[in-house]
Amino acid sequence: MNRKLIAIDLDGTTLNNQSAISPFTKQVLQTAVASGHIVSIVTGRPYRISRQYYDELGLHSAMINFNGSLGHLPHHQWRHEYQYTIDRDIALDLLAHQSSLGIETIAAENKTNVWANHASDGTIDFFPTILQPQQILNAQNLTTDPTALTLYFNEQHRDQLIHDITARYGNHIDMNVWGGRWPVLEVAHKGVEKATGLEFLAQTYRIDRNDIIAFGDEGNDHAMISYAGWGVAMANGIDDLKAIAQDVTSLDNDHDGLAHYLLDYLNLPVALAKAE
Repeated sequence: MNRKLIAIDLDGTTLNNQSAISPFTKQVLQTAVASGHIVSIVTGRPYRISRQYYDELGLHSAMINFNGSLGHLPHHQWRHEYQYTIDRDIALDLLAHQSSLGIETIAAENKTNVWANHASDGTIDFFPTILQPQQILNAQNLTTDPTALTLYFNEQHRDQLIHDITARYGNHIDMNVWGGRWPVLEVAHKGVEKATGLEFLAQTYRIDRNDIIAFGDEGNDHAMISYAGWGVAMANGIDDLKAIAQDVTSLDNDHDGLAHYLLDYLNLPVALAKAE
């Protein structure tokens, strides 16, 4: 079998419902790497809350954060690293109009820094729970263009918020609304998506598109699943993603669906015991 590039989303895919990597999933992914394949995390999460999973898996491959806006090699200075950004003025304009737009929390960040209008209560771990004075989002602290913006908004303002942001900045940014129960909007550089990061990985590691297998579960995985030679939607994934995927796992993320699928797809060593 040719060497594969295995692109794995985190939430709802590699992580179980407790936001953890099960021992079985860890074992399968590490066995895939030991067998010569490349495993890369491709996530909407910022680096600050995804690097622990990278380290837990013991990966040495490049990682994609912010839905394709950041590609880097964790713990290393890397000449191939890239980062797409959003004009600083957009973040500050959103901040100035947050009340009328129905925005409750706004976070701006890049690979190493995060700024927010206030600390989070921890309900959603994408937002920082502790802020130093220099991390308060304002014109004095935000002196550079951020890589991504994350907005927690009043659900009643959803349609109006999307309309207003599109009208104000639609030529410069793209948006992704989270699935599930939390009204959260991710804002990124225009035209950047997970497929951007996946194409970068394929070119960097000289992997043919047909040798890419990608796993995802939500709307922000659509472009990645479409780009991959073999796109796999999770059993717990949204119907729109299942409709364009080449296959769907038989088990969900809380029952090692990704790991079981890879075990069979890659024909990994039979000595690797399947989880109960």
